[in-house]
Formats: sequence, C-alpha cells, structure tokens
Amino acid sequence: MSFDVDALLAELDLDAKASLLAGQDVWTLPARPDIGLDSLVLSDGPVGVRGVRWSQDDPSVTLPSPTALAAGWDPRLAVRAGRLLAQEARRKGVHVLLAPTVNLQRSPLGGRHFECYSEDPLLTGMIGAGYVTGVQDGGVGVTVKHFVANDFETERFTADVRVGERALRELYLAPFELIVKRAKPWGIMAAYNSVNGTTMTQHAALLDGVLRGEWGFDGFVVSDWLAARDTVASANGGLDVAMPGPRTVFGARLAEAVRGGEVDESVVDDMVRRVLLLAHRTGALEGSPAAHQSEIDGDAIAREVAHRSFVLLSNETGVLPLKQPQSIALIGALAADPKILGGGSATVFPAHVVSPLDGLRKAVPPGTDLAFATGADPRTTLPPATDNFRLRAIAKAADGTRLAEFPLREAKIDWIGELPAGLDLNTLASVEIEGTYLPERTGTHTFAVTGPGDLRLTVAGRTLFDGVNLPPGGDVFTSIMQVNEQRREIDLTDGELVDVSLTYWIPSEMAEFARGSFAWVTFALGHRGPVPDPDAALEEAVALAAKSDVAVVVVGTTAEVESEGFDRTSLALPGRQDELVTRVAAVNPNTVVVVNAGSPVELPWRADVAAVLLTWFPGQAGGDALADVLFGREEPGGRLPTTWPAKLEDAPVTDVTPQEGVLEYGEGVYIGYSAYAAKGTQPAYWFGHGQGYTTWAYEELDGYPDEEGGARVRVRVRNTGKRRGREVVQLYLAPTERGDRPDRWLAGFASVEAGPGEAVETDIVITPRSAEVWRDGWQHIAGEYVLAASHSYAEPRLSTRIVLQKIR
Repeated sequence: MSFDVDALLAELDLDAKASLLAGQDVWTLPARPDIGLDSLVLSDGPVGVRGVRWSQDDPSVTLPSPTALAAGWDPRLAVRAGRLLAQEARRKGVHVLLAPTVNLQRSPLGGRHFECYSEDPLLTGMIGAGYVTGVQDGGVGVTVKHFVANDFETERFTADVRVGERALRELYLAPFELIVKRAKPWGIMAAYNSVNGTTMTQHAALLDGVLRGEWGFDGFVVSDWLAARDTVASANGGLDVAMPGPRTVFGARLAEAVRGGEVDESVVDDMVRRVLLLAHRTGALEGSPAAHQSEIDGDAIAREVAHRSFVLLSNETGVLPLKQPQSIALIGALAADPKILGGGSATVFPAHVVSPLDGLRKAVPPGTDLAFATGADPRTTLPPATDNFRLRAIAKAADGTRLAEFPLREAKIDWIGELPAGLDLNTLASVEIEGTYLPERTGTHTFAVTGPGDLRLTVAGRTLFDGVNLPPGGDVFTSIMQVNEQRREIDLTDGELVDVSLTYWIPSEMAEFARGSFAWVTFALGHRGPVPDPDAALEEAVALAAKSDVAVVVVGTTAEVESEGFDRTSLALPGRQDELVTRVAAVNPNTVVVVNAGSPVELPWRADVAAVLLTWFPGQAGGDALADVLFGREEPGGRLPTTWPAKLEDAPVTDVTPQEGVLEYGEGVYIGYSAYAAKGTQPAYWFGHGQGYTTWAYEELDGYPDEEGGARVRVRVRNTGKRRGREVVQLYLAPTERGDRPDRWLAGFASVEAGPGEAVETDIVITPRSAEVWRDGWQHIAGEYVLAASHSYAEPRLSTRIVLQKIR
C-alpha cells in the first residue's frame, strides 16, 4: 500500500469513521477534506455509466447487453469495453461502477438473464475478469455482483436460497473466485437474498471466510441498495458500506453499536481501511496517482461489440450475407424501434440510437430498394411519445410554484435515486410533461399513461384521464416494476397543432419513502398514431414480403418481458410475431429472421426460414452492426453463451419462484448444457453454437499435462472458406470414469482469425480446477480424460485422451 492508511485512520474519531461507511445520499459516500478524501461516487452499469442522475439529459454510451458481450467469447474484447466504460465514468465524475453482474443463467425464466454472461462459470468468470481489468485499468473501481446465488427476481429481496455446498462452490461462487484471483477487483456487492439461512449482507462465512480468507480479496464489500438490514450482524458479518443514505444501518447507528459493546472498534477500523484503499485506488484521496487518460471512440466500440456478438443460428441456404438483392422487405415494429437494453438498474440513456431501419437505410447498396412494414407489434404498452412532439418537464411544489424545467427527448420521466440538480425531495410535489404535438395523419390517435399514482392527461383541451393508476389490488411499491397502462383515444387532424399535458402527483407513500433515501419518480406518456388493425398490418407485411427478393423480419422481446424486478413466465415471443414469421416465410423463401432478445425465446418456425440471426440487446449502434453483418462487411462472430431450449418445458430448470420464502436449488450442479445432456433432452441450439461466413477444419490437437494437474493444449485450425473469418475453439473435458460428474464441461477456449486457406494455431491453458470436485474441500480427480476441441458443446471436431494428475 503506497499510502499510510493507519495515519489517516488515526485522524478520525469513531463518529467520523462510522460516517464513511454509510451513504450520504443515494450514490455517494461523504467527503473528509481534513484527510484529503473526496466524496466517492458510485453509479449503475453494466452497459453504460448512468452517473448520479437517472435522466435523459445526461446521456451515456450504451454497449450491447452482457449476454452479447459473453457471446463474443473474447476476454480481450471485454477489456476494451471496460476501458471505454472507465472513460465514461471519469467523464461523469464516477469512481465506482456497480458492475459486472456474474450470477449464472440458471434458468431461462430469470428476469435478469440478459444482464448475466452465461450458464457456464468458466465463460462467465473469464469475460467478467476481462471487464473488471478494463474498467480498473482506467482507474475506476467495480463491484462484482450479486454475491451470491441471486439468479432470480421473484422475492429476491427476502428469499432464502437453499443450495448444496458442492453446487455453491463449483457453480455459483466459481466466477467470483476466478475474477477475484485473476482480475483483483476493488469491490464486491452483497446480494439481497439469503443463502442457506443467512442474509448475504451479514454472511460472515462467505464474506470473511471464503471471499477474504480463502481467496484473499482485499477490496470493499457494499450492500445492494437497501439490502443491509441489521447494524451489528452486517458489521460483524463482513459488510463494509451500507447504501443508500442518509438512513442506513451504519453511520451513527454503527457508532452506537461500538459504544454499546456489540461491535469492536477494530472491526470498524478494518472497514474504513478498505474504503480508504478504494479511494486511493480511484484517485479520490489526496496524493493518489492520477488515472490513465485515453480517448476511445464509444460508437466504434459499441458497433464492434455488437457485430462480434451476433450469433448466426442458421443459414442453411446461404442467403447471408446478402448478394445485393434488388428489393428488401424490412418487417417488424422492432426494426424501427428496437429493444437496445434490458430494463431496471441496467438502464442508461444513449445520446442516439441506430435502429435496424436506420442502419439498413444508410447501408443499402445502390440499386437495392428497401421498404418497411410493421407487420406485428410485440409491445403491450405504447412507446413514449417522441416524433413531432416538443416537450419539457416542469417540476412543481405543492402550491404550484415552478421549481425547475427540463427539455425532454421523449415523454418519459425516470428520476430514480437522485433527482435532477436543483430539485429537493422535501419540496417536490408534482411533475408535468407539457408541450405540443403536430399530427402527421388524420384519424384516431391513442395516448397512454403509465406510472404508479395520480395522473391527469389533457390533449387538445380535453381531459382524457384523471385518476389513480395502479394494478388491481396493487399499491405503489408493488407496482413500481409492474407497468400498468391506461389508454385513451382522440381524433386529431393532420397539420393541426395541439397542446399536450400529463401531470403526475407523487404519491404520499412514495414521498415519505423518498424523504429518507431514495426518490422514485417514474411515469410516461405513450402515443400511437392512426394505424391499420392488426390483421391489416399483417396482410400488408405479407404482401410486401411476397414481392421482395429478401424479407428481413425483426422479432424479439419488450420491456414488459425482460427486466429487473420480475421473472419471465413464458419463452414465447409476445404478440403475433410467430404468426408474422410463419406467414412471411410461406411467401418468401429468402426470409431472414433477426431476433432482438436478451435471453432465450422459442423459435417454432426456425426450420422454415432461410436464416436466423440473434442480435441480443445490441446497444446504441445495433442498427449499423446489423447492416454490416447482413451485407457481409463484417462476420457475425458470436457463439451462444447459453443453451436455447426448443420449448420452455424442455428447459431443465424452470423453478424461479420461492415457496414460503425458500428457493431450493435442487438440481445441484446440473444446470445449462450439463443438465440437457444428463436428461437426454435435445435443445434448439447448444451452448457454444454459432455459424459464420466461412468454414473451418480442425487439423491438430495436442495436450500436455502439467505437474499441477492441469494441461497446456495446442490446437491448429484452417479456414477452408472463401473469406476471412473468426472461430472460437472450445475445449471440453470428459472423464472416462464419470462418477457423479457431468458428461463433459468447458475447460478452456480461445478465438482465432485467419484468411482463406490460412491455418492458425492457438495455445489454451486448462487449469487444475477443471479436474477438481468439491467434497468438503477441493479434490483433484486424477485419471484419464477425453479432451475434445469443439465448435460447440455438441460439435467435437478433434479429440484425444489425456491423463491429468497432480505431481507437486
């Protein structure tokens, strides 16, 4: 340690020390100018850096979803993404990024599946380690989350996960362990849930025993927001910082616990040491080294991560890349208004978004006509009003006094945690979205309001809604993540400007809650102009497809399907999207389906279309990346980081709902591909699957055991196609004597590139952990293994036998 932490600590009395362990507000820790300590600022990620304001007026570079980053199977790409985010954090004055999420994709129904990397702990850990390395290279801290077994959303605040020690060690703790040992993160976030009866924010056995004791973690542990519940148990259980403030279990309450003899002051001293170390590492302490400055093009990184993540699930007819067709039909509401990121705390606000329609319009070759039709709209709620609306937000006090005004790009307010500068939780009573709308079409326009509480909507001088908006039987708090929409219709005339106003009164329950620590002002004005009925929209799309050379149909999920706060109940595409694909494919043999989803969905028509391209939630540059891939300027470089079931009932784990507060992980170590194999179930697409625009021959595989029980492996592959491409070489180990282990498991991987006809070699390290099992401690299972170099879990190309044995 290059600074004298004990000297700094000696300058603080008990109350000052305890204050450094509690948030002073939602996103910051208090400053101590007397010791040269600035206020530490924390911010949500992981696809961008939101900063301390949940607001459109503070835009952020928006990368593709974590599932997309993992689909690149390239830790080096994750490092580069992390460095960009560090640059964004420094631009916004942020010291610590609340990311990455390295919980496992235990079930496809997990609502936050899109924010996690993979079903496999090795792939998760390697991508996470790359991300952490990149962020911290830029002098910005991370909090690897959510420690641990927070792999579901239903009752996540209170549920007790019952998981066996072996599964806990081999699966759920494994990515955290790999990241701690390889990337040395500066922070860990303790989850809301309990594990085997103990709340994670006070789980001494895991926080102090495993994380710090066994793994040597030297960073700080912060609670998930509002997760810390008990002062004494949290302090003695290994938690360092309780967020958000100003009301937390630490601060003054911690000082009282020390004076009362319930917490030893030496425990507080250690907690403060870790916070001061964080401040030193992030440049928030006087005399700390300055962070390395870089100039990274955010759009370029967002575009590269996107096309590197796209997974070509099928391309049997070779329709992709497109061979300059004379006409392209682009179909689907998500082509014009894509889902670029998942909902919840992962939300950031990009300065601009390139939709598939935007991207193809810019890139379509000369001589090719591009036409668009909606076909089917999967959204169950209307999108926020944007086009032809001129809007602002007006914040008011209880007496109607205007407190502040803000311009709006779209008719949506999301002030969560902190309010915009100049507003105070104690005086804000209402917010109005106010402005004008110039209709482009005469006819019936539909307006919609969302937001938990009292709302009044007025359009063209008519009050369309005035009342309380809550789900049936709901209250303000349970409805925060459950969108409830009220729709109203009004006839408007093309070219006649109308006034629009939506006022939201902050509910008294939320106001009282906000006084303490956390603002939550979220509501929106949705709009849809005159549209044909759903049957007519489908017919229009089918007719367009029938007369076009190629039909590109964009389908996917919505904010009502994939978000933090709730788990999924179905893997079916919402709305009439399946019908749309089936009908388009029936009239156009060159139908390409683009799947805009963050996690698995059912694709019942997959064998009936020419190609299926998975683009995940592709971030702000997704449309440009899609055009790059469709027209062959770039290769779809992704491989699946999770197994996709043909239908929900085929998924081996679908239990994400606690029973009487308990969620049993009864499947043990069998999740993902190992569970499919154990059950003999054929998925739609296996873990690791993905095609490119070239072909590969696997020529040589050599494995060399080392003395520690691992191996060094060399693989030689050749590009046998006609264009440059990328291959992900995947290594799987299969014990010749299986015992109570899966059939085989991922033991290493590497990505390679080569031109047509070129051969390339790659060296991959298999660590001793790949041959270890947890049985009251890690036991190395010596013996013979089949080592397979594979294109995916189900596609071994070369195999050899290797004996792994610890000699040292």
